[in-house]
Amino acid sequence: MFTFIVRRLIQIPVVMFVLSLMIVGLLQLLTPTQRAAGYIRSEQQAAQLDRIIKERGFDQPFPVQYGHWLSSTLHGDLGFSKTSSQPVLDTIRTRLPNTVELALYTLIPIVLLGVWLGTLSALNKDKFLDQLLRVFTIVGYSLPSFVLGILLLKFFYGSLGWLPGPGQVEVLNQFAILDPSFHRYTGMLSIDAMLNGRWNVAWDVIRHLVMPVLTLLVISSATMIKVMRAQMLEALSSDYVRTARSKGLSDRMVNSKHARRNALLPIVTLTGFQIISLLGGAIFTETIFAYPGVGQWVGAAAQNLDVPAVLGFALLSAIIVVVVSTLTDLFYGVVDPRVRFD
Repeated sequence: MFTFIVRRLIQIPVVMFVLSLMIVGLLQLLTPTQRAAGYIRSEQQAAQLDRIIKERGFDQPFPVQYGHWLSSTLHGDLGFSKTSSQPVLDTIRTRLPNTVELALYTLIPIVLLGVWLGTLSALNKDKFLDQLLRVFTIVGYSLPSFVLGILLLKFFYGSLGWLPGPGQVEVLNQFAILDPSFHRYTGMLSIDAMLNGRWNVAWDVIRHLVMPVLTLLVISSATMIKVMRAQMLEALSSDYVRTARSKGLSDRMVNSKHARRNALLPIVTLTGFQIISLLGGAIFTETIFAYPGVGQWVGAAAQNLDVPAVLGFALLSAIIVVVVSTLTDLFYGVVDPRVRFD
């Protein structure tokens, strides 16, 4: 396993190098003035546009431009995002914990419900429960997230008033967050509020998270249920399950220890994709609910042609993909002891 981890760690800089070449290469489609706009932070700098173009090498050949870009990136300068009115790296530092918080509250129910309901659906094949769950998966699989999000807002916020509207926290509680005595330990607001003993703020944040989490849960769990059902049905019809039944093992033992355990391997892969998707920013969901994560930011940046923001998000996504893919492969060995990394 150590050799496998080392190989994957060596791959990370190679992948990032190739990706950075592609990113900087795409910049060649823009004019030097368009590229320099990402580093303009004031009217004074706008008046010195030519100087910025020369300093950044936007009028130089591609190798020179790549050298300037790589040097700036290694020094933490990914440009200035006009969408957030602050440097790209600072924006990612501020917004990524919010996206991680949303992903954390969403991923655990997705996996638990997906495995549980998928197993129930397979064990009750063609019965009423199976038919009901299949309808749910079809609806969830085909329903766009922005449509479901709007419906939830209309019902729970507009009509019933049970849940708060878009945002992360009510206005009154924003003053408590800005108080110097409120310490940001993790960057995730609900957890930090609990650690600070501000339970009213934590409850407010959790109530704001209900509808975004529910939106992502319905959409993503449908895929998880569908895959788990298919894998469970395949496992139940396999020879080793029939052999286990012939030995007199109980149905509960056969289903949990033999069939479901072997059906979980594709779920590990799917969970990795879910993590990548959630950490990459659920753009539509965060935008609809005005949730201050990286998804909302990059969605607005794309509309504003905020090139540095989009490129910074591309690098962030690449890092997430490489890291999560490595962890997913390692987790294979936990689920299936037959997997070896030698």
